[in-house]
Amino acid sequence: MNLQSRNKVDAAFSMASMTDLIFLLLIFFMLTSNFITPSGLPVNLPSSVASTIEVQKVSVTVTKDIQFYVNDKRVTKSTLEGELKSKLAGPKGVVVLHIDESVPTREMVFVAGIATKLEARVSIATKPK
Repeated sequence: MNLQSRNKVDAAFSMASMTDLIFLLLIFFMLTSNFITPSGLPVNLPSSVASTIEVQKVSVTVTKDIQFYVNDKRVTKSTLEGELKSKLAGPKGVVVLHIDESVPTREMVFVAGIATKLEARVSIATKPK
């Protein structure tokens, strides 16, 4: 009497679906990591209750000793408008202001006025409370 099963169990495990999943997760994290680019300059940001994340195209940083940086490149106050104009591809750009909390308000208004003149949206970077 021959009682052998006709169906053999294959002990091999296919890793194809697992590698596809890992590859998709890798692509997802690589793409989303480019959306948030923090400023590399040490600035003590003011805190606020409501803080949202803005996708920044152009970052303007004003340090506590009133030095201006556009995307981590130091510029003078007189060349700030020309540098912003070259960085903004046209209207409807976004300028994120990273301004130290000890900087006078007139400097923030100066930079925001230039960005508004260039028809860009202005967002002020803060740290959450």
